Amino acid sequence: MIPRLLVYTRTTAYRHESIPAAVTAVRTFDGFEVDTTEDPAVLEAPLEACAAVVFLSTSGEVLTPAGRERLAGYVESGGGFVGVHAAACTEYEWPYYGELLGARFARHPALQPGRAVVEDGGHPATRDLPAVWDFTDEWYDFRTNPRGAVRVLVRADEASYDGGGMGEDHPLAWCRRQGAGRVFYTALGHASQAYADPEFLAHLRGGIAWAAGLDGDQ
Repeated sequence: MIPRLLVYTRTTAYRHESIPAAVTAVRTFDGFEVDTTEDPAVLEAPLEACAAVVFLSTSGEVLTPAGRERLAGYVESGGGFVGVHAAACTEYEWPYYGELLGARFARHPALQPGRAVVEDGGHPATRDLPAVWDFTDEWYDFRTNPRGAVRVLVRADEASYDGGGMGEDHPLAWCRRQGAGRVFYTALGHASQAYADPEFLAHLRGGIAWAAGLDGDQ
């Protein structure tokens, strides 16, 4: 059976113009069947048929109480969860979601080129990346540093761009376990151009594959 992804793109706050390009890109990933929705009722239904649920630049409060309960149960029992970019700007009123994702968005400087540093090159999300990765994005700052609660995969080099607010230790992409489930988050993916970048697509596909349990990496 081909693994199925549920890609959720509902926004009740800022809406990224890159969402259509992002959805198109995920649909091109080999080895997955992809369903997309912005209907919160879909998240109220059983999710066990999904290898992973992907919150792709969601924002604001996007789940009903029943959807929150369903998503938490799905992950705790072994489902995969992926957050992309503005997924960290989502469900501020649900404490469990902050724990699930690992950190919440605080602010970002202007879109600009910078450098990301791969800390853990053995993960599927980083295996195809250079050790120092030149990229253009918004370089999210977070309200808290998730290190210690997550496996940091990539960090931002704040010396390479203007306006960073977290200092030398600035996690940018990470993974973690939640109950029996796997969680992957990347702060990158603001602009439509990212979804035509082979390195970013390899990063995203690798993170999704890990969350879906399709890679032996633990």
